[in-house]
Amino acid sequence: MSELSCDVLIHGGGPVGLACAAWILQKFPDTKLTLIDRNPVDDADLAAADSRGIALSHGSKLLLDTIHAWPTESADIHRVHVSQAGRFGRALMTREELHQDALGHIIRYRDIHATLRQALRVIQGKSPRFVWQHVNKEEVQVNINAQCVVHAEGGLFKKQDWVESGRDYGQSALVGLIEVENAAPYQAWERFTSEGPLAVLPSHYGPNILNLVWCGSPESSQYRLQLNDVDFLKSLQSEFGSRIGRFLKIQDRRLYELGLNYRKEITKDNEVWIGNAAQALHPVAGQGLNLGLRDAFLLAEKLVGVFSGAAENQTTENIQNALESYAQSRKVDRTTTIGLTDFMARVFTSNLTPVVVARGLALSALQWFPPIKTALARQMMFGRR
Repeated sequence: MSELSCDVLIHGGGPVGLACAAWILQKFPDTKLTLIDRNPVDDADLAAADSRGIALSHGSKLLLDTIHAWPTESADIHRVHVSQAGRFGRALMTREELHQDALGHIIRYRDIHATLRQALRVIQGKSPRFVWQHVNKEEVQVNINAQCVVHAEGGLFKKQDWVESGRDYGQSALVGLIEVENAAPYQAWERFTSEGPLAVLPSHYGPNILNLVWCGSPESSQYRLQLNDVDFLKSLQSEFGSRIGRFLKIQDRRLYELGLNYRKEITKDNEVWIGNAAQALHPVAGQGLNLGLRDAFLLAEKLVGVFSGAAENQTTENIQNALESYAQSRKVDRTTTIGLTDFMARVFTSNLTPVVVARGLALSALQWFPPIKTALARQMMFGRR
């Protein structure tokens, strides 16, 4: 069994762990940092990896641009149309209202992963004490002798090795690529059905090839997964309507179970949890990875503040104080984002008449009271500090 000795040890070579390592090393290249990555060294395996479209906020793009880690293939969102199926209430958000280049972006998960790996390799060339260790699951775990341990191994809901607080929504997300007849460029649609949100989002494949995220009960979602293409498209058309014309083709259907896991405390002694290792969210507001990237960026700032200073200041007490300061600085953003996502996941699946009326009024309020809509959109784009 090998042994590691380092200032900062990051467990997890997914996007959040990679980004955290990159930001630490960019700010202080001499950090003695070790990254434990369970993915292979070669990027070739990523080509067949997770191809689902992930929503990244414009705030996340600005953060990733600082380490030159923005994928070349992405689809911008300029407008978001939100409505209820068969009920009153709708809202339209536009980039012009917020004076931004885009409200958000849709990128394949594997592209984010690959681009961050490439960006970190560039930074690695200027970081003499950085160790990027690839460890297969079958291999014996290494001994850890680190002043600070960062847990960034998240995983998907029900595939995580921890459950502390949260809920199982009794939902699954069916994702895929859908070809439509008459899609408006840069337009995202969020339609709330009796079983959960149904989103149709842009993709980089072209204006008429869109990302589909259809949330429903596990039984309904499994049934839809098994349908032949013709019957699936009929079912989708019936649920979504004809706002963007006919649905013509579906491909790459997959299912993901949905729920909420979150840690009440994200630091303990010299350890800290970020990204999906700290909280796994419902995709209703597309906030999971965005929140994780903000975790990674702010943690990097705190750790660099300790390890870029004099060696005598890198005490256990100072490291723990830095982690406590990090946890405090993330409290508002984390609590707000978890609470908002959980609220939307539960409220927009209820069929109780008072709830249906209330959410219709809420959507109408977003449309007719711009300050409310702007505040919500800015939370989604940039979080809160």
